[in-house]
Amino acid sequence: MKNEIFISESMGESRIAIVEDGTLVEVYVEKQESHRMVGNIYKGQVENVLPGMQAAFVDIGYDINAFLPFSEIENSAYLADVDDDDRRSSKRKNGDRKNRRKIRDDINVELKSGQDIFVQVIKEAFAGKGPRVTTEIALPGRLLVLVPNVNYIGISKKIWDKYERRRLKKIVSSMKKKGVGVIVRTVAEGKSEELIQNDYSNLIENWKKLQNKSNRTKGAALVYEDLETASSVVRDLFTPDISKIVIDSKKLYRKLQGYLEDVSPNMASHLEHYRLKQPLFESMGLEKELDKLLRPKVWLKSGAYLIIEKTEAMVVVDVNSGRFIGKKNHEENSRKINLEACKEVARQLRLRDLSGLVVIDFIDMREEANRRKIYYELRKELKKDRAKVAVSPISEFGLLEMTRQRIRLSLLDSMSEECPTCYGSGRIMSRETLLTRIDHWLRRYRSKHRSLKLKLELHPEIARFLKDNKKALRGLMWQNFTYITIEANQEIARDEFRFLSTKNGQKEIEHVGVEHKDESA
Repeated sequence: MKNEIFISESMGESRIAIVEDGTLVEVYVEKQESHRMVGNIYKGQVENVLPGMQAAFVDIGYDINAFLPFSEIENSAYLADVDDDDRRSSKRKNGDRKNRRKIRDDINVELKSGQDIFVQVIKEAFAGKGPRVTTEIALPGRLLVLVPNVNYIGISKKIWDKYERRRLKKIVSSMKKKGVGVIVRTVAEGKSEELIQNDYSNLIENWKKLQNKSNRTKGAALVYEDLETASSVVRDLFTPDISKIVIDSKKLYRKLQGYLEDVSPNMASHLEHYRLKQPLFESMGLEKELDKLLRPKVWLKSGAYLIIEKTEAMVVVDVNSGRFIGKKNHEENSRKINLEACKEVARQLRLRDLSGLVVIDFIDMREEANRRKIYYELRKELKKDRAKVAVSPISEFGLLEMTRQRIRLSLLDSMSEECPTCYGSGRIMSRETLLTRIDHWLRRYRSKHRSLKLKLELHPEIARFLKDNKKALRGLMWQNFTYITIEANQEIARDEFRFLSTKNGQKEIEHVGVEHKDESA
């Protein structure tokens, strides 16, 4: 498999694309003015503890307090890549009381308001919610991950060779101090003892700096900042199966070159500096692929297509036969389209970084064997995803439900903003409904006032529609016994209107718009 990474920096944002065998599979977008929070460690202060919610809110110096679920206190969320066999002995030493406590829904914690606490961000802030944090601190390096305040050695599950696992464990055991845990990452496979020692020494030094900075600061403060997105992708994903990394920023190229020469000299030669005038993503054909990711419709090779809709509550995927013309019966045609859709759905979820609850409406199939085949095929495709997923079989209604771990913002949220007119609904009020609202406003106004002349300001398109529709305009005036002057105003939205009094020097009476704010706010 030929894997490549392309990194492009511009005035507005940094973009990272991962390509496997010529197919775009992952995209990261980071705006220049907004800094990545995942991986950052903060000295925070507990704001309040809510046992009923099984969570605490922690002030970390961010606009919104961080959310700390009780399940994330001494939780192993950062240790998902560790072989359970390698830490079993550590669990025996620490006892099983804490492990049993994690699966209960009535966890008791010893937290008090105002208490200082170390937390690490595991999910970005999103949609008015603060960042999600954990108390299980983990400092990632190129080859190792340092986990303070525990005492075990973990080896990545992806290292299969038992002799290599034994060698790595022996190396780490000889250098590891008590009171810290170490996870050996996949990229450490085959690396020399000297490189592993250097990585471990750097991590220990970073932990000491973190503690010293914490001791010097009072109140909530950032005590450790993780690498920016581009550097973290290189650190976490630059494995031997990556054939090259192409970077169009000279500054970032030199920075990553120096980093790799320190931690993995044999991989530094895989870096390439892109010097052509044509934008990197355009020359590689990636720009068109990015544009497609913002559209809801995704075409499949067979002529079928997917509709992917992201809402605040969930992600909905609808599989449609489209232009597909099968030569077999309906059941076989449906099975063929659904199998093709499995691969593309898994790819799109990964590409668009869609998360939370995902509901997939496959084309209906009668045979249970075919439904099981689709279920197992989707599970197989989702194994390529680094995010944690959970999939349930297809229900009696033909729907498949799954969840996907959220860490970053989705690509749609990173590359687009909410529409100031429709506020994310994708719909605006019809002209006829707007006229009805104007009529109702006039009736309420005339029941309390005797003004016979009013001025009505509308969006130019709506003003033109009303002027052309003289019957509707005359109806408004006759029914309410009021003379109305229509005027176009570019500053008025399509679903708003403003009435002015012609007697009081064009004084505004009322500006009526659709209320889009959260009513509970």
